[in-house]
Formats: sequence, C-alpha cells, structure tokens
Amino acid sequence: MNLTRLMALGILARNGPSHGHHIRRVADVTNVGEWGGVSVGALYRELRAMEREGLIEAARTEKVGNRPERTVYAITDEGRLELTTLREQAIKPLVSGLDPLGVALLFAADGMKRDDLRRILWTRREMLAIGVEHVKADREQLIAAGHIDVFAAAGMRRSILAMEADVRWHDEMDETLAKTEQVRTTAHPEGAPPMAHHDE
Repeated sequence: MNLTRLMALGILARNGPSHGHHIRRVADVTNVGEWGGVSVGALYRELRAMEREGLIEAARTEKVGNRPERTVYAITDEGRLELTTLREQAIKPLVSGLDPLGVALLFAADGMKRDDLRRILWTRREMLAIGVEHVKADREQLIAAGHIDVFAAAGMRRSILAMEADVRWHDEMDETLAKTEQVRTTAHPEGAPPMAHHDE
C-alpha cells in the first residue's frame, strides 16, 4: 500500500493540476506524515515515478519570481484507475500497520520488572496524551481556516478517537500492573523469596 501515492493522486483528482510544492504543503498542513503513515519525504520521487508510469503527466511549468521552475502535474485516466485501487486497498482492511507494543507484551514483557514496565508504558501514555491535544488543536485550526473538507476533518477525528482509546488502555494497564505488583508484594514480602514448589 503506497499511501504517498494515494495522497498525491487524491489531491490531484480533487484539486486539479498542482505542483509538488503545493502537494507537499497540503501534507505538511494536515500533518499526514505523523498520523497517516504517508512518507512525505518521498513525495517528489513518487511524482517522478508516477509520471514515468503514466499515472500523472506534466501539464505545464510555472516560474514565480526568482524561484526555480515548478512542474505542474495532472492526473491521467490511468492515474484515476490507480487512485480507485489504492483507495479501496486503504479503506477495506480492518487491521493496518505493525504493532510492536503488542509483540513486546505478548512475548517479552513477562521478564520485566513491573515497575520498569509501568514507567515505560506511562511515558508512552503521556506522549500519546500530548499528541491527542496537538491533533485536536491542529484539526480545529484547519477547520477554522477552511483548509480541510469534511472527509479530512472526519479522518483526523478518527485519529483522535483512536489515540484517546490508546490512552484509556494505558490507564487500565497501569491499574492492572499496580494490582499484580500489590499481590506479588503481599504474597512475597521484600527479602522473602517466593515459596518453592516441591513435587510430592
């Protein structure tokens, strides 16, 4: 799934011919690299590749002041077919992305000290909470300035809800770890080793 292509083709289909700088600006304003997994740094390389593949074409060049000439790209019929395919590939899956936290919890968390795990997860939780507030503020500013449509606003809202759910999960996990630590400490007071289990 090439999300950079999906973004660029979507902007060209919706807004009409645009140069790479404009597409990059939209990506930066919406912060899609942060929440959407779009590789913004690869945008110009993708534009050149899509031109070679016939998905977009150079409509004209523009020169403003002393700035370098910019190529204005337009989406082709082949590009619209590709956009349809990419859009469906992005919308249909129920699970997306890697989950390193899930892998760590499933296979490697048992060997950690509970206090260390709580500290690491709490730091992650705080970073998520800060991220929620940033995305909320960005969304409100973009809506107020008229920079995003109802679909972009809905996409950002979905990201906010997902991040808020992750924050709540961290809170629940912290409570669970606190309880298991309390049980362990009560069962095995400090300095007293766990009871050995002997076979009958």
